[in-house]
Parts: sequence; structure tokens; C-alpha cells
Amino acid sequence: MHVLITGTTGMVGEGVLHTCLAHPAITRVTILNRKSVGVQHPKLTEVLHANFYDLAAVEEKLTGIDACFFCLGVSSVGMESEAYYKATYTLTMHVAETLLNLNAGMQFCYISGQGTDSSEKGRVAWARVKGKTENDLRKMSFKKVFAYRPGFILPMKGMKNTHPYYRYINWMYPIGKLVYANGFNTLEEIGLSMIAVCANGYDGFILNGKEISTTAKTLKNA
Repeated sequence: MHVLITGTTGMVGEGVLHTCLAHPAITRVTILNRKSVGVQHPKLTEVLHANFYDLAAVEEKLTGIDACFFCLGVSSVGMESEAYYKATYTLTMHVAETLLNLNAGMQFCYISGQGTDSSEKGRVAWARVKGKTENDLRKMSFKKVFAYRPGFILPMKGMKNTHPYYRYINWMYPIGKLVYANGFNTLEEIGLSMIAVCANGYDGFILNGKEISTTAKTLKNA
């Protein structure tokens, strides 16, 4: 597969990138960033572009894509509701529409979040926006859309974009996984799961922690 990954200057995107570069099922990786990640690899093509709301200047570099692993996202903390909506819903939908116009039949994996509100009617604003984004992506004519809802994510060793506070809370992972498996995943699991559902197919739409772990294992054991 030839995959496009967004958000590789963040923790999740960086982990998904390195998982894809290491896996034989992925033959080409294109990354779309505002700034360079500083990674070189025979499989890798980096497309730098400042304005994700207008991709016309780089459209010719975004063709031949089998799947998009959309890992770009912002925290709602401290953001005005209109700014969060634009950075989350409007941006995601524009990128998705552009890619779909250029690559008929492609698949789309979207990093959402645990607690996302599919009804779009709940009291939590960010959860409604994420829910609307998931729902409207699903209405598009992609071959398949998958919404990822991880909770606690254990980062991969050696990554540059791991949040500093993970150094102090990583010890929680083994305990949390035993007590509440649906809320804990490794970053490698997320990347492997994305590869698995696009390469092998998957009947579901929303993947919570347990589904992420299960689909990742199918790829590891193949």
C-alpha cells in the first residue's frame, strides 16, 4: 500500500510513520506537513505545505494514495470554540475531500479520541465536533472509513515528539491495561491496526482500545 500520513510532527503521527516505514505491507509513505520531520527513508516522500485549507499547489504530489492515516489534531484546551471547529472539522474535511477527488477508492483512518460524541448532541463541545467529523467522513465515498478512539497511549521509545509528562505516567500502562483494556494502547498498536484494517478489511467503523489491540495482533501474527 501507498499511505499518506498527516500529523507526523506530533506523537501519534510520528509513531504511525515509523511503524509504516518498518512494515513490509507499506511500500510507499507520503507525509503532508507544515514543517519537516527530518526523517529520510527509501519509502518516504515528504510534502511541505503551509496552508492545509488550500492544497491546490501540492495536489499533484497527493495522487496514487491507497489510504490516509489522519493523525493531525489539536487540543481544545484554551481554544475558542470557532477556532477548534475550524482546526478540527473544517481542516479534516477539506483534506479528506481533496484526497478523495484525487484518489477514488481510497480508505481513511481518522484519529478521533475516547469520549467522542457520535450523537453530536452532548454537553462536551470537543466531543461533539469530533463526532460530527467522524460522521461526515463516513458519509463520503471512501472505500472505507475507520474512526480511532484511543485513550491512554503508550509512546514508542526514541520518538522525538513524545509529550514530556509521559515520562512520569508510563508506569500506569501495565496496570491500566489489566484493569481497563479498552482505554489503553501502545502507539505501535495504533499504527499496526491502521495497516491491518486497510490491508485485510474490517467490518466495523469505530475502533476503541480493544478493537485496536485485536486488529493489531492480526497483523503481527500474519
